[in-house]
Amino acid sequence: MTVQRLIHASSNGDRWSLARDAGADRDAVHILHEPAAASGGRPARIGLASFLAGNPDAPERRALVDLVGTLVEAAPVTAAAPEAGAAAAEPSPGEEAV
Repeated sequence: MTVQRLIHASSNGDRWSLARDAGADRDAVHILHEPAAASGGRPARIGLASFLAGNPDAPERRALVDLVGTLVEAAPVTAAAPEAGAAAAEPSPGEEAV
């Protein structure tokens, strides 16, 4: 079963959706590109890394980045105190250990 959320529809009829295939083994998240019917192209699955590595000015890429940004706005993360006995992170070069 595939669920999808439209992230961008171009004026020429191309559509890009964030999609997830819910399978027995794992969920696979990808971009589903559905070309305009007039182009005669076939739908294509694009991996998230490949999609995000594309043209940073492409409206469909900007739409995905904006969508991800809303997740940060909706649920800000606050720093929690480390659990008792948790190992501390190694200091960065040039940083003193406390």
